Amino acid sequence: MQIEKKDTYTLITSDENSFSEFYNSFLIEEKNRTKEHLIVQISNNINISIENFLLFLEIAQEKKGNGASFVVINSNINIDDLPENLNITPTLQEAIDVIDMENMERELGF
Repeated sequence: MQIEKKDTYTLITSDENSFSEFYNSFLIEEKNRTKEHLIVQISNNINISIENFLLFLEIAQEKKGNGASFVVINSNINIDDLPENLNITPTLQEAIDVIDMENMERELGF
């Protein structure tokens, strides 16, 4: 796992060979970053199922409750197969845009 702290978010990138290996490492790291906006970039080389993506749903809801954003980057998944409250984008720029939009919504009281 690679971690890059940026001005407005933290980017966590998978470099593991399996989803379960990455997810277990991610859970440990995420506990230290409860108030930070997180972008998780899952390698397209990792075989990942819809059920695996759903494991992030609770974390996304906790982040929202803490006033932070959570976005997953992966271009191999059909986002229509997942709940709307789980932010998944195909690119880093789109993930950053989601964080910016959610920040504006919070400032406006939505």
